[in-house]
Amino acid sequence: MEENRAKLIAAARKAFADKGYAAASMDVLTAEAGLTRGALYHNFGDKRGLFAAVVDQIDTEMAERAKARGAAAGEGWNALLAEGAAYIEMALDPEVQRIVLLDGPAVLGDPSQWPSQNSCLQVTRAAIEGLMAEAVLKPVDAEAAARLISGAALNAAMWVAASDKPGEVLPRAQVAFQALAEGLLAKPFSSSPA
Repeated sequence: MEENRAKLIAAARKAFADKGYAAASMDVLTAEAGLTRGALYHNFGDKRGLFAAVVDQIDTEMAERAKARGAAAGEGWNALLAEGAAYIEMALDPEVQRIVLLDGPAVLGDPSQWPSQNSCLQVTRAAIEGLMAEAVLKPVDAEAAARLISGAALNAAMWVAASDKPGEVLPRAQVAFQALAEGLLAKPFSSSPA
C-alpha cells in the first residue's frame, strides 16, 4: 500500500507540475503509475486528496531546505532570517511555483491551515520564543509574531511565483521581508544577512 501511495504521489507530482491541478488527468496519472483509479481513490479519496498529499510532501521538503539554509547561516536571528529568505527563494523552483504557491491555495484554501505549514509555524514560534528569552526580539505575542513572519515569507514567495519576472521580484521581496522582520528586533542587529 505504501508503494502504491509513493507511485501515485510521484506521478501526481510530475503531472501537477507539468500541467497544473486543473489540467492533470487522473486517468493518465494512474496509468503512468501503473495503477488504477481505484488505487487513487482508495489511498487519497479523490484528486484533491492526492493533490494535498503532493503539496504536503513538497512543503515538507521546502521546510527542510529552509532549515538547512538557516543552520548554515548560524543560530538564532541569522538562522531565522535565512530560513525566511530561503523559503522566498524557493518560489523560483517551477515545481514549487506551480504546485505549492499557485495551485495550492486555489485548491486547498488558506495555507496557514495546511498541516505542513502549521508544523513550520510551530518551529518558527519556538525560535521566536527563544529569541525573546534572549532579549533579541521585542516581547510581543510569540504566536502573532510567528504567524506574521511566516505569512510574510509565504506571501512574498507567492508574489515571486506569480510574477512575470520572478528573478527581478525575488531580491525586492527578500529585502522587504528582512526589513519587516527587523521591526521585531529589540535593538539593531549588526550582523544581519543582506
